[in-house]
Amino acid sequence: MSFRITTKLFSLRAPLSRSLQNKAALRPCPPPRVLVNPVLGSIAEPADFFKAIGRGTQTKISVETWRMLFELQRDQLKKAGLGVKDRKYVLWGLEKYRQGEDPADFAHPPTPKKKIRGRGPAVQNGKRIRSRRHR
Repeated sequence: MSFRITTKLFSLRAPLSRSLQNKAALRPCPPPRVLVNPVLGSIAEPADFFKAIGRGTQTKISVETWRMLFELQRDQLKKAGLGVKDRKYVLWGLEKYRQGEDPADFAHPPTPKKKIRGRGPAVQNGKRIRSRRHR
């Protein structure tokens, strides 16, 4: 009798227990990124790339070779003194360029700061805005 109970418990335990095997180790690794021909249009050097994407990145970053440019990481950009938005923009533009897009197509200026903060100014169009409730 106890033999039957233990076999039933073991049979129930298998589907309910967690697998000890890591499935991620069985997945194949993606192939390494291929460095495409970096010369595209009027861009012959990394400095030309930084001029093409704009936002003053040519003055903030100095990279001599294409290999160094394609191996840039966010930590290196942070040590160079770039802000968060500039780092994201440079890495985003670099990935677009790596995929073969022209910087003239995807480069854009930064978003301007908001002029009105909160619920808006107290004076709009020369008139003081007041509450509409009756006092």
